[in-house]
Amino acid sequence: MNMSPMARPRRIALLGAESTGKTQLAQALGLRLQQHGLRVTVVPEVLREWCDRQGRTPRPDEQVGIAREQALRVLRQLDADVVIADTTPLMTALYSHLLFGDETLYGFALAHQRHYDATLVTGLDLPWVPDGLQRDGPQVCEPVDALLRTALARAGVSWQVIYGRHERRLENAIKAITSIANTDQLTLGNGQKDHETPLWSGLCTTCGDPACEHRLFTALMRQDAAHPALDQDQ
Repeated sequence: MNMSPMARPRRIALLGAESTGKTQLAQALGLRLQQHGLRVTVVPEVLREWCDRQGRTPRPDEQVGIAREQALRVLRQLDADVVIADTTPLMTALYSHLLFGDETLYGFALAHQRHYDATLVTGLDLPWVPDGLQRDGPQVCEPVDALLRTALARAGVSWQVIYGRHERRLENAIKAITSIANTDQLTLGNGQKDHETPLWSGLCTTCGDPACEHRLFTALMRQDAAHPALDQDQ
């Protein structure tokens, strides 16, 4: 499709506790959108790079630099149709709050979160696995998830929770962003509504009802519990 000269990239944020599949989902989602002819940039997690480079986890005073760099890397991406952020400064703010009792990053992080057209929260239905210095253990997943939902709700940022394993998780993410695009009409950088066909329209091939309840996925969770074999690797 032809983009308006004033249009900015559509931005998708993937948020969630550690070991909930954000990185894998970001990469799979980027590939799927590219297959539909879109120019996609996936912005990786700055914290992971920082820990690998420094060989340690950051101190409290180093959190703000990581958060700001995460935000800048997304906002600098202007040549893509879609930018997918494998986490945002909000996760840095949450961990600063949980680990150090520091709540000062919330204002900046939540203001930045409003730059995204879709915020997807990865559910806690995947098993925790160790992966580098930045992971704190399975005991923090539920507290982080609770803090995340509370922060988003208080700031008035809408989000959708993504459940399912392997290909099913990807398909549910596609359904979620398609539902958002079809029902909310994404805005452009100039504040005007985009009345063109949404960039990712037509990707949801199994759902024709824009009012269906993608937010909770309760039916999916019941199906997973009843048929666990559906989630096995192909």
